Amino acid sequence: MFITKIIGRNIVYCLSVFCMASAAKAQSEIVHIRNGYIEGLKEENSYVFKGVPYAKTPVGEFRFKAPQPTTNWIDTLDCTKFSPVAPQASHPVDEENFLSLNIYSNDLKSSKACPVMVWIHGGGMTGGTGKDFNGHAFSDRDSIVAVTFNYRLGAFGFLELNDLGKDYATSGNNAVLDCITALKWIKNNIGKFGGDPDKITVMGESAGAKLVAALLATPLSDGLIHQAVMESGGVQCIHDSATAFAIRKRLFEALNITNPKDILSISTEKIIRAQEKVLSGAQGTNYFGPVIDGIVYKENPYKYILHHRRKIRILIGTNKSEAKLFMDFDKRLYHPTEKVLTDWFGANGSVVYCAFKKAIAGVADTASVAVPLLTQYMYQMHSYRLAKAFSEANYPTWVYRFDYGKGKYGAVHGDELKYVWYIPNAVHNKNINDSLAEEIHSDWVNFIKGKNVDNSWIRYNAAHPEIKVYDNKAGIQRLSSVYDDIVFPSSVFVLKP
Repeated sequence: MFITKIIGRNIVYCLSVFCMASAAKAQSEIVHIRNGYIEGLKEENSYVFKGVPYAKTPVGEFRFKAPQPTTNWIDTLDCTKFSPVAPQASHPVDEENFLSLNIYSNDLKSSKACPVMVWIHGGGMTGGTGKDFNGHAFSDRDSIVAVTFNYRLGAFGFLELNDLGKDYATSGNNAVLDCITALKWIKNNIGKFGGDPDKITVMGESAGAKLVAALLATPLSDGLIHQAVMESGGVQCIHDSATAFAIRKRLFEALNITNPKDILSISTEKIIRAQEKVLSGAQGTNYFGPVIDGIVYKENPYKYILHHRRKIRILIGTNKSEAKLFMDFDKRLYHPTEKVLTDWFGANGSVVYCAFKKAIAGVADTASVAVPLLTQYMYQMHSYRLAKAFSEANYPTWVYRFDYGKGKYGAVHGDELKYVWYIPNAVHNKNINDSLAEEIHSDWVNFIKGKNVDNSWIRYNAAHPEIKVYDNKAGIQRLSSVYDDIVFPSSVFVLKP
């Protein structure tokens, strides 16, 4: 069944793994990749290889350093079980070999290579794992090679330590570099699994979408991405260095240290517990993210995208009432004060509060204003800004909005996932609109396969914005206006030094 786990502030969407026979009875398959031989299993209609290492385990002295390519092995590697997850609140201790990926392929020896979909999971940059998503949704019936993977989270993925020397110069972007290392591995090896290394679509939701967008804002990903899908996320997670150091200061205070070197010898578990204290519940959603460090990122991401154009197709969108989910985490957001909004947006809180006070004038139901307004500042405004930048840079760009939902406000954050990852006749389909699920899944599949979708979709043009809206029925909608607060910066969360 489809399970939604809420762990503190983190949202992890889990798609059930298909029931299968015991390992002793399942059909095994061995594939020779560049690092050696790996063994996987035949599950349903796909061959699945789990926990395949793409980089060395970042423990000990390597915890805060850039990822290192995995070393070769001699014996056949057992890849029939998922690897451990990256350290996070639910698993706060050092785990071995968590920088791994999972591969789902319908045909390992097809004469025609299949397009590849690489999924970057969400979870607020502090939780989640690749195994939470069932690649069978794309591999079994759509002839797409699906790949999911883990990356470093929280302080281990985004803590700025460049003042410790060149070995830590890119520590604030470790998670981004993990993603790039995974994509390089996929580029070099996916042909062994029936995948086309020149047809790679990178796709993500929430924090995963933000990382997809971040990958498109650095030259280090050149040649690794051919198409991109961003569900509820843009470049709003990329911090300036002052904010990154201010976040670090809060973590150090929770750890009762002042010397950056001290964190190198502190246990993973203690760092995770201090991180949870700093994040303080749902309001910590926007704390961690990539940083403009002068190496991985050298300039504002919008400026980079506009001036460093690539031949990449873009699919981007949001849900109707993204913020409602977070408002249910933090009830203060139903009647937000400037203090509450500062918790969520940092120094940007005053801007959001000003907009809220203006919008609420003469309105009795504050929630009816708070839901759409906070949705704009958390997600929609940033996705439309990014869509505009892509379209102006001549990236073929399509925009969607997912509205369908049972409640008063329609779709909230994450509601589209079970539609995109739709598996017919699965037990988690009990409360799903099957016809809508078939359509949205089909649209995503056609995009991943590089098909021309212009017959049912219109390319985005900021001057005449038309998007595809998924509700009880899907259709094209011309927007009368697109919300944009010009005084709100590109980063959703800013802290003063």
